[in-house]
Amino acid sequence: MNSVNWKTHPCIRRHPANPVLSAKDVPYPAMLVFNAGVTKYQGRYVMVFRNDYGEVEKKKITGRNLGLAWSRDGVTWEVAREPLNGDPEHPLARAYDPRLTVLEGRVYMSFAISNHGTCAGVAVTDDFEKWEILNVSVPDNRNMVIFPERIGGKIVRLERPFAGYLRPGDRFDMWLSTSPDGRFWGESRVVLATYQVPWVNNKVGPGAPPVKTEKGWLTVFHGVDIDLSRHWGWEGNWNKRYCAGLALLDLKEPWRVIGLMREPLIVPEPEIACEAKGYRDYVIFPGGLVVEDDGRVKIYYGAADTVECLAEADLEELLRLCEQPPEVPLKG
Repeated sequence: MNSVNWKTHPCIRRHPANPVLSAKDVPYPAMLVFNAGVTKYQGRYVMVFRNDYGEVEKKKITGRNLGLAWSRDGVTWEVAREPLNGDPEHPLARAYDPRLTVLEGRVYMSFAISNHGTCAGVAVTDDFEKWEILNVSVPDNRNMVIFPERIGGKIVRLERPFAGYLRPGDRFDMWLSTSPDGRFWGESRVVLATYQVPWVNNKVGPGAPPVKTEKGWLTVFHGVDIDLSRHWGWEGNWNKRYCAGLALLDLKEPWRVIGLMREPLIVPEPEIACEAKGYRDYVIFPGGLVVEDDGRVKIYYGAADTVECLAEADLEELLRLCEQPPEVPLKG
């Protein structure tokens, strides 16, 4: 596919309020506000976002935490006055890149954490104040998302394991694992490989937690292409572009991809400043997917690893875009 011609699909409507959350909205030190998990819980939208803070003038990151925000309409957000995990003794201290799923009336949050490599974890809460960590993976894994209901009696998650510090040139794929209780995970298998996505040459993995539809589990994922001639971002050495893709997974066997959009769904556009320029230029990372009663779909995404944005589409049109299975089957 000719990357010059990549464009966001016409069904996507970027919200005119974009970015819907940025550092200026946060009442404590903040610099980069992005990669949020978003869901609806007890009648309101809730967001947990990644906040990297530091010296703005020097463009220097000195730390990170998680922020909590609530909304009535999914567009205007009220941010809690303190970070969710600001206490160094908090069980989620050092966690980042959160994703939220309501499962059996409780909120499950998957997250990344750097601890002798990059690990991914699963925590659960009922009130966003008390958290119980159920599981932290071995290195290297990240971008976990939990399905919003059990399948075959099991809790199911998508994830993107990778050998980041062992084989940095490898391509990374999207996997699935199951658990009886959220603590012990296994039955792992590949769901979608990099070579199956025509516009990807580096990695593919989960974005927002899947949403159940009559046709299958609608899944917005992230896909990455790399070009070593690029010199993007604050540090001038960023050479990856992140786009959002779209897939449909079987309802009973969610490791089977039954539909795949052949082109990217959302592409960071040069003329959209908050997507093209930031800490890391040309990054779209979807982290929240909410389907409204009228069929409108809200897609929340981090832009340029700097701000949080919102796009909308119609559910039926998204389903039509992924009616065909992957052209390339999984190998062995």
